[in-house]
Amino acid sequence: MEELTKHTEEGLSEFPHVILNQARLHDFFLDEMYKSSLHPHYNHKLDGLERDPHGQRLKATVAHQSSENGEQTRVIRARYVVGCDGARSSVRKSLGLELRGDSAHAAWGSADLIVDSNFPDLRFKCIIRSKTAGTLQIIPREGGSMIRIYVEMDRLEADERVAQRKFTLDDLIRAAQRIFSPYTFDVKECPWWSIYEIGQRLTDRFDNRSDTEMPTAFICGDACHTHSPKAGQGMNVSMQDGLNLGWKLAHVLTGVADPAILQTYSEERQACAKDLIDFDHELAHVFSGKNNIDPKYFEDFFKQAGRYMAGVAVQYGPSLITASETDCRPDLATGFPIGKRLHSEEVLRVADARRIHLGHTIPADACWRIVVFAGTNGHAQHTAGYSLCQWLGESNTSPVIRHNPKDHDIDSVVDVKAVFSASHADVELNSLPSILWPRKGRYGLRDYEKVFCDRWTTAKYPMPSIYDTRGISREHGCVLVVRPDQHVSAVFGLDQRDAIAQFFDRFLLVQS
Repeated sequence: MEELTKHTEEGLSEFPHVILNQARLHDFFLDEMYKSSLHPHYNHKLDGLERDPHGQRLKATVAHQSSENGEQTRVIRARYVVGCDGARSSVRKSLGLELRGDSAHAAWGSADLIVDSNFPDLRFKCIIRSKTAGTLQIIPREGGSMIRIYVEMDRLEADERVAQRKFTLDDLIRAAQRIFSPYTFDVKECPWWSIYEIGQRLTDRFDNRSDTEMPTAFICGDACHTHSPKAGQGMNVSMQDGLNLGWKLAHVLTGVADPAILQTYSEERQACAKDLIDFDHELAHVFSGKNNIDPKYFEDFFKQAGRYMAGVAVQYGPSLITASETDCRPDLATGFPIGKRLHSEEVLRVADARRIHLGHTIPADACWRIVVFAGTNGHAQHTAGYSLCQWLGESNTSPVIRHNPKDHDIDSVVDVKAVFSASHADVELNSLPSILWPRKGRYGLRDYEKVFCDRWTTAKYPMPSIYDTRGISREHGCVLVVRPDQHVSAVFGLDQRDAIAQFFDRFLLVQS
């Protein structure tokens, strides 16, 4: 039984591995839209997209079908257009882009089923490989009764498409029953099913950037990359596309950042999709292999897939918004690799002595974060960490001051937090630089949630120190720069003020 759970690595994430229905996530997104007075417009299709010859905007021709008025067409002019319109994307076609790749020439079935079975591990995520009948994967669904299965159906000829075979639900169930034999597999209900062919395809770029013009139209998700669903990455990677692009668009539209940051979307996400498709090629081979693959190989692949699903497998390379290792000090925080998602760890909030994950203090609000790991006694005056925080909150050369719009809260663009290697009882909030205890909001109230330490006053309640688990020197400390999508942009020394300022100057605009 122990072997069945090892595909989730110890320490991979503070969150458990869960399966969420895509429809539920869709409802979550709709709820958030409604809170912002945004509403989707249904029954619309894009008929054409082109640059407006009389300006810098795009011109989209949109048709709306209604029962009252039939089809009506209108033209919408926009600064930016984002196509999240699937594998048959109209936006992609309008940009002259094409999905390129190949097919594994194999038909697979996928279904959500309520099943009566005497198979004891039906509620485990597992793979069943039959000597003669193929391979099947089980993913338990919510509710305790439903499962999602992926089942190998048949090989396809080189010029054959899955639609030509006219597979039915009965074909899918019989294939699953052959693999399950001698265990029973009695399907009581099937809310959803589909037959698909494995294909890995990718566009050359994810935007309309040219040698002379900045990108203004973008594509996300299946519009620019497709792969098999067995890696569990269709929705996960597509949402990460949207997050990566979303905060950059927000920065540009609000005048916070130079439009040049939009070029990093295609650079980062196309490379990420390429890595995933390479992994998916190998995964498809593993699933379709015939009896000559060690089960340990499966386990290792599940672990790698888990890294993708946890969001920690992606590592963005050096760019306008991500420093190269030669430009900063990655040796000062070896547990926070540059370009990777912030690997959260527990800290102790000084204001209320509450244990909390550092990553949970960073909401998705399009803000940059500077996390000052001030080291031992860093809360004392005249130390490097204390002096750095003073500079961040008071100097006109500080990125916090330099790039913050007038009449906005001090942390509206760059938010500063500090983690001290000390007991919470040794740190007094009212003795720290004002940037760590700022007044904010309508009433100018103090923000108590920017200062943390790595241990309790007493050893009675032990907790891991983030300095130890993330390879941070207590003697030297460091400065961690975290992007709005929680990827690590840079690691600097406490004495590298000029380097910190120059890094933000690369992409953030100076505010008057």
